[in-house]
Amino acid sequence: MTSLSVETLAADATETITSAGNAQLGIAVLAGIAVIVLLITKFKLHAFLALTIGSLALGAFAGAPLDKAIASFTTGLGATVAGVGVLIALGAILGKLLADSGGADQIVDTILAKASGRAMPWAMVLIASVIGLPLFFEVGIVLLIPVVLLVAKRGNYSVMRIGIPALAGLSVMHGLIPPHPGPLVAIDAIGANLGVTLALGVLIAIPTVIIAGPVFSRYAARWVDIPAPERMITERPSEDLERRPGFGATVATVLLPVVLMLVKALVDIVVDNPDNGLQRVTDVIGSPLIALLAAVIVAMFTLGRAAGFTKGRISTTVEKSLGPIAGILLIVGAGGGFKQTLIDSGVGQMILEFSKDWSIPALLLAWLIAVAIRLATGSATVATISAAGLVAPLAADMSTAHASLLVLAIGAGSLFFSHVNDAGFWLVKEYFGMTVGQTLKTWSVMETIISVTGLGFVLLLSLVL
Repeated sequence: MTSLSVETLAADATETITSAGNAQLGIAVLAGIAVIVLLITKFKLHAFLALTIGSLALGAFAGAPLDKAIASFTTGLGATVAGVGVLIALGAILGKLLADSGGADQIVDTILAKASGRAMPWAMVLIASVIGLPLFFEVGIVLLIPVVLLVAKRGNYSVMRIGIPALAGLSVMHGLIPPHPGPLVAIDAIGANLGVTLALGVLIAIPTVIIAGPVFSRYAARWVDIPAPERMITERPSEDLERRPGFGATVATVLLPVVLMLVKALVDIVVDNPDNGLQRVTDVIGSPLIALLAAVIVAMFTLGRAAGFTKGRISTTVEKSLGPIAGILLIVGAGGGFKQTLIDSGVGQMILEFSKDWSIPALLLAWLIAVAIRLATGSATVATISAAGLVAPLAADMSTAHASLLVLAIGAGSLFFSHVNDAGFWLVKEYFGMTVGQTLKTWSVMETIISVTGLGFVLLLSLVL
């Protein structure tokens, strides 16, 4: 099937599905989401399959011919993977090089050497935030938890006093800061400016991570006072390396793509002239693809070669980084297909009318939708993808800054109250050796604080921007 025929079918799908009345359309949306939730929670189906089946169910319930629904889904899947897939892959490579070269351990050891006593929770949140920029949440946990447990044991600290700041740093990066998959997909779906979203995301992330990390950890340590479980203190990735990259070079490499994207956003705002030479250069080097590609190439030397890796080992590291993200790419792609099916169904107009009739601010509505899907499915990524597809039409008349805030509102909502249907919940529970009740009182409450605090700062910024 040619791209032209797919686009034609997608256009036809829009005409066909939008002929359905609002009542039928509302039922179709609820039914489609219910199918996804049921398949993920009850039948434990992989999110990729659940999103695929849910998208087709949505089209069928909305009264669209099956070929039109398929066309909408495949068009959205292709567009999303094309726009976001390469960025996720580059981020995975950068994260793998950081972990395997010992660069992550170098950052940890250098900061911890300069911190002690009351400064330790702040050191942990700083470490987690820096390392969390290029790493997926699960990888960050695997890297940092052994460090948290070692620090808690050797310094006689409460595990929660050290662990909550580390978890908060990783979680905030995961939900609010590109190039993590959730924010990238939301930016793509809503058509927001990545540089502006990154800048505002960092602005919101700093106070949010302070409140949910070092501040909340004081109370979490009182509620759950547990020793570091010996069985979870494992060997660190760099234990068998003869040498590691330098601290300065490692931090510079991790921050390189962030700096390039922020420079582009700043020049776009200050210069605001597409024909200007400086802006044309920064538009290229600050594009997400070039920024991340540059960081990966630099990392091969500043991290890989600095750790003594041969060309063959660097190549093997890159290869190993791509396998684990296959599932994430499929989920993201299927989420894009679901989003396109929602758009072609005419859900956007229905959401516009709903928000107008009920006088619900768009930012709050986006957050509430993400919260509902997060609570139902347990997946922050699924919540982000689905909510972005539903509220994308609300961004049509928004300013650049407010479109970015819409992305961040969705990201904040996607982190709300992680509980027993979230894989992250069980990962944290097992690593820290907690009961379900203890995990709810610490990890789940921390996630809720991040979500609500993030929304609060999003709303505050919307008043001044």
